[in-house]
Amino acid sequence: MAAPLLALAATLAAMAAYPGFNPARQYLSELGGASAQHPLIFNLGVLAAGIMAALAGGGFGLALAVLANARLAALATALLFALAGEGLAQAAIFPWPDPRHLAINLALGIQLAPLLLLWGLRGHAGARGLKLFLALVFVAMGVLTVLTKHLVLPGLVNDANVGWWERGYAIVLVGWVGVAAFALDRRLRGEAAGPQAVQSVRSFS
Repeated sequence: MAAPLLALAATLAAMAAYPGFNPARQYLSELGGASAQHPLIFNLGVLAAGIMAALAGGGFGLALAVLANARLAALATALLFALAGEGLAQAAIFPWPDPRHLAINLALGIQLAPLLLLWGLRGHAGARGLKLFLALVFVAMGVLTVLTKHLVLPGLVNDANVGWWERGYAIVLVGWVGVAAFALDRRLRGEAAGPQAVQSVRSFS
């Protein structure tokens, strides 16, 4: 739950420490690149987020195993988050414009995580709100992918606004993890407390 907040804090701090940074035209990776005055702020934040993403995958996997006995989905989810964490960590260790920084594309695999969670939760009664949220997040990330990759409406994302699109994409890509973790944590606590507690959190978690 803390990982998205840490990533946001590191990004805002890096922007504040980069005079003249243009959020509309420049990419987030430039906050940790050669032109930044204090690149360590961003790169350390990304590195920490990568480590936390890998740990989050283990947490999601354990939640699926406990709540739905979905061991295969749990393993796939944990591996996907570990791969995304590796991509973030390598991108932080090799800042832009080092070609090895492009390992950050591994983090985009996190877009498949909502589907894996839905698969794992398919046999679990309740959690309708969470399942709907995961489905909507997956659709939103798909739409942002085709737009930012210029697969449709190629003129919509351009040099004058690409930074805003990237930030919106990043918020969705990372932010949903905290919401899903919070919902699963509530459900796990409800399971531990008994049937009445489960009923009390059934509406979303």
